[in-house]
Amino acid sequence: MFEESSADDELAWRETYFILFRSRNRPTLTQVEAAIGGAGKRLAMDHLEADEEGYFQSVLVQAPEDSAAMEISLETGEAVLEQSAEVATTLRKQLTAEQLNDLFRADARLDVMHFERLGAGEFEDEDDPDFEGLNPASLIAVVNALTRLTRGIAIDPAAGEVML
Repeated sequence: MFEESSADDELAWRETYFILFRSRNRPTLTQVEAAIGGAGKRLAMDHLEADEEGYFQSVLVQAPEDSAAMEISLETGEAVLEQSAEVATTLRKQLTAEQLNDLFRADARLDVMHFERLGAGEFEDEDDPDFEGLNPASLIAVVNALTRLTRGIAIDPAAGEVML
C-alpha cells in the first residue's frame, strides 16, 4: 500500500520524457486516472488537476516501492507543434511513415518528469545487496499507459530516441 513520503524525503530529478500526440486525443482526468491505475497497484496519485471541462492538466504519481515519483503535466500549442516537427526531422530514420506523420501533426505533449525519492541523511551504498535504489519499472509502465491512451509517441529527449 502507498506510504506517505516522510518530511525527510527529498526528490531528485532524474529525467524528463515527452509523449507527443494530437490534441484531439487529449484525455480526461478520469481517463488518465484509469490508465495510471491500471499500470500498477504500487502507484498512487496526488494533486490531480483538470480544466473546467474535465480534461487532464497534471498529476503527481508516487511509486514508493520504486523510490520514484513522476510529475506529469500537459502542454499544448504552437511551441509543441514546432518541437514535434523538430523531433520528427531529427528522428526520421527511427520512425515509420505513420509515426512521422503523427509527429508532424502533434500539437499536445505530456511532460513526464521522473524523480528519485532520497531519504535524508541515509547513506545509500549501491554495492550493498539490500540497496533498493531507483527502479524504472513504474516510469516505464506509466509512460506506456499514457502513450496508449493518447495514441502518442514517447520520446526520450536527452537520448534523442523513441521510447518503447
